[in-house]
Amino acid sequence: MARLLCQAACCLAALSPFALAWSSVETNQPRLPSRSNLDTAQVQAALSPLLCSTSSVFGPDSPLWPNATSRYQAYEPSQIKVVVRVGCEEDVATVVRYANANDLPFFTVNRAHSMTTTPGQFRGLEIDMQLLTGIDINPDGESARFQGGTFAQEVIDVLWEQDISTGSCGCVGMVGLGLGGGHGRLQGRHGMVSDNYLSLNVVLADGTAITVSETSHPDLFWGMKGAGHNFGVVTSFELRIFPRQEETWYYRNYVFSQTQLEPFFGESNRLQENGTQPVDIAWQYTMYQLDPTFSETEPIILWSFAYSGPEAAAQPYLAPFDALHPLRIEDGNVPYTEIATAQKTGVNDSVCQHGLAHMVSTAGLQVYNLTAQRAIYDVFSEMLRSIPAFNASVVLMEGYSLQGRIGRRPRLVGVSLPRRLSAHAAVTHAPDDSLDETAIEWAGRIRDLWNEGQPTRRPTTYVNYAFGTESLESMYGYEGWRLERLRALKREYDPENRFAYFNPIPA
Repeated sequence: MARLLCQAACCLAALSPFALAWSSVETNQPRLPSRSNLDTAQVQAALSPLLCSTSSVFGPDSPLWPNATSRYQAYEPSQIKVVVRVGCEEDVATVVRYANANDLPFFTVNRAHSMTTTPGQFRGLEIDMQLLTGIDINPDGESARFQGGTFAQEVIDVLWEQDISTGSCGCVGMVGLGLGGGHGRLQGRHGMVSDNYLSLNVVLADGTAITVSETSHPDLFWGMKGAGHNFGVVTSFELRIFPRQEETWYYRNYVFSQTQLEPFFGESNRLQENGTQPVDIAWQYTMYQLDPTFSETEPIILWSFAYSGPEAAAQPYLAPFDALHPLRIEDGNVPYTEIATAQKTGVNDSVCQHGLAHMVSTAGLQVYNLTAQRAIYDVFSEMLRSIPAFNASVVLMEGYSLQGRIGRRPRLVGVSLPRRLSAHAAVTHAPDDSLDETAIEWAGRIRDLWNEGQPTRRPTTYVNYAFGTESLESMYGYEGWRLERLRALKREYDPENRFAYFNPIPA
């Protein structure tokens, strides 16, 4: 059952061969016959001599192909024709220039964990970043450099003596997460991933490699922190790191029956204190899901709570939930390296598995509307009873501490805005075209109930959770100046709209 919740050393080439190679690519290399009939052997012959020894070019006949083209979201898959798995950062610029010289669309992939369907419009060459996993702490001990293929659990394991903002799911890549903002367990203390960017090494649409920071291309630095998928390929980046503050984290996973729904969400609202929950209440999420160990027909309410510190300090916050007569409690004290697995969001948990179709609808909430939460539960239950093929579906609601963003200078915050609560429904099934439209309709019904429960708020969507059908305003902000500024950046840095396949802002 799949349940949705919520990434090498570089090779250096001699200057003169590199220059000669570029002359051949841009002027003498035969043009590709067509995007739909891409010749893998031709790409290999042209590109391989230009790449470092750890890079490879391959097509569907290669044993590397299944791993390179596997996706979390199986609905509306990209049409990949050839893959370039880069082993050196410099090779990304090489591939981008080659693709441009041949009028060939390109798309960069790290962990392939996105939910959006917009990559389904892509047809062309994939740049696979998963070999770029270098992590180095800078001499000042206050920041580290990460290559573009690193992912959350890998970073946490390597930097176990530090605190660092990552995603809540262990399998999610650091780059894609941060370019959309980057919610995570430590954001209440240190901010989102994008809040902690110091610099980004970016390959632009024309193949130019630049460094982006507060002092170098500061306008683009702002745009990269929340809308970065639109502007370039991040091959590496520098991020703030912090001294580790806690030896262990306490987690508690509850299961409640639907009879406790209203009192449960009432207590949840009180715990979150209208968006000002304490910093050490790092992350808590709620799911409606079917669990046959409790019932074959009635969804349970699963609530997982993570506290940055010991059980004794967390207990006062949990006592009201203990009084709701949960069906089951699991808990424990674990090091931070194990908290994702403890909360069932680790790299080997179902939330990280590829291959199912997820019809996602999202909403940004201020508080839980108890009437809406009951109506959503009833609609979800009706769906599961009527369509057993959707039994892997979930309704997920998550809340993070937002204190880490308070006091930051607006100029540096970037595009991504904090949402007090993020909620989404994922109607999940094995790939089956006959079920897709029905699944989308059910997911939409749930989203509409959330939005109807907060009639004074306009719909909002965390861009990393978007399905691809949402408005630009809901993803990037309703203030007119935001999209105007983003469109101006797009015109400057990607006028030909080469980066057009992840919830794109049109050029």
